[in-house]
Amino acid sequence: MKKLLFVYNADAGLANALLDTAHKIFSPRTYACSLCGITYSLTSMRAEWKEFLQALPVEARFLHRDEFQQQFPAHSKQELPAVFWENGSHELIPLLTATEMAPLSLPELMQRLQQATQTA
Repeated sequence: MKKLLFVYNADAGLANALLDTAHKIFSPRTYACSLCGITYSLTSMRAEWKEFLQALPVEARFLHRDEFQQQFPAHSKQELPAVFWENGSHELIPLLTATEMAPLSLPELMQRLQQATQTA
């Protein structure tokens, strides 16, 4: 069964999270993760995003850049953030690239994902 795999353009860990939060506060226009920028407030996941994810008809999982590169070394050059379809064999099929995601607002992202999961 297909799953959605969301990959942040940020590394895992508390220290990285604190640095990312500071970056969002002081220089939001240069923050490198548009996925983080629209789905999280400064301290937590946005409620409408959380509710949307719970209502999706497919499983969603999330990885940070360093986790993604470790689990999927063949995709280590992939520009992030990105969203993939992941099949049962852990093969990845791009759904949304970094370029496609950059201009999206949260409602636009949710609409794109809703359309994609209806045809999955």
